[in-house]
Amino acid sequence: MPADQAAVDLQSRILVVDDDAALRALIADFLQGHGFHVRAVAGVAAMREAMAGEPPDLIVMDIMMPSEDGLAATRELMAAGGPPVILLSALGSEMDRIVGLEVGADDYLAKPCSPRELLARIRALLRRRRLDIGQSRVSRRYGFAGWRLDADSRDLRDPQGIRIALSDGEFALLLVFVERPQRVLSREQLLEQVRGSHAEVYDRAIDSQISRLRRKLNERNAVELIRTVRNEGYMLVPAVQPQ
Repeated sequence: MPADQAAVDLQSRILVVDDDAALRALIADFLQGHGFHVRAVAGVAAMREAMAGEPPDLIVMDIMMPSEDGLAATRELMAAGGPPVILLSALGSEMDRIVGLEVGADDYLAKPCSPRELLARIRALLRRRRLDIGQSRVSRRYGFAGWRLDADSRDLRDPQGIRIALSDGEFALLLVFVERPQRVLSREQLLEQVRGSHAEVYDRAIDSQISRLRRKLNERNAVELIRTVRNEGYMLVPAVQPQ
């Protein structure tokens, strides 16, 4: 493992949320063995308590829990601009993955999953987050159709100046569009930019993420911002000006 990756692991805090005590311990022990700071809790209420202290860099969360389910908890976290979430579920169909992504999860793994695959997904998300932070050292502020996006502070404001909360995935997707305005981008190009060139491509998954982002934009503005180009992909319609 590269030295810089080891340094990232040692600095990263992972919160594991799963009501299955054996699986929770297995994941926590495995991640701790790879240098992460790990806290493991049995449910959503305990997750909220843990979040009130030092917030994690990433959350690994089961979907099917007896008190509150992981989908509702993920939606709550994303609305508050929370950390990246990887959902785990015994339900592994394409539609289940899409639902998980639609509520704001950054990744989705079907149970039983390989601990090594989970580790690889965690590292990929943390690398992306680290790159975002590194790039923010150069001022990146954009304006389009009255909207303002400050990529340094991950702050999106509508034309009335109201802040719009974005998940990590939604922010990454919008940033791809504003850095390449008025250009048709295929689903494969978008997935490569948002998740890395080694990501498995799910056309409907990226469609769902764009639908969620578009819905947030359209709630504040009737002007079409992201256009679907039939059989080709998507395009940010307005021009973008540096701010």
